[in-house]
Amino acid sequence: QVQPVESGGGSVQAGGSLTLSCVAAEYRYRTNSMAWFRQFPVPGSEREAVAEINIDGTTTYYRDSVKGRFTISQDIPKNTVYLQMNSLKPEDTAMYYCAAEKYGGGWTWGQGTQVTVSS
Repeated sequence: QVQPVESGGGSVQAGGSLTLSCVAAEYRYRTNSMAWFRQFPVPGSEREAVAEINIDGTTTYYRDSVKGRFTISQDIPKNTVYLQMNSLKPEDTAMYYCAAEKYGGGWTWGQGTQVTVSS
């Protein structure tokens, strides 16, 4: 089973940038897709998909609110998936999770990394 480990979160001012990294050993052999989700600091909020990339890199997905600002990429030899986040907004403040798609459905989650954007 793939176990993602995130890093790179932090605090930035609006308009700033952050790059999140997710290391998942040998994920190329264990999943079809890697993704970033986020969960807002609101009681009862659910995780929402932010960006996704398939293993061969031919398909990416972005939610509308991050299109043109966020970029998902991967470095297969380094077992690493990245989320480059530019032009950050206060409404991007959330816990960001890396996830590996399970064969047959569902996701395996990392522990999360906090992103805080101040105005």
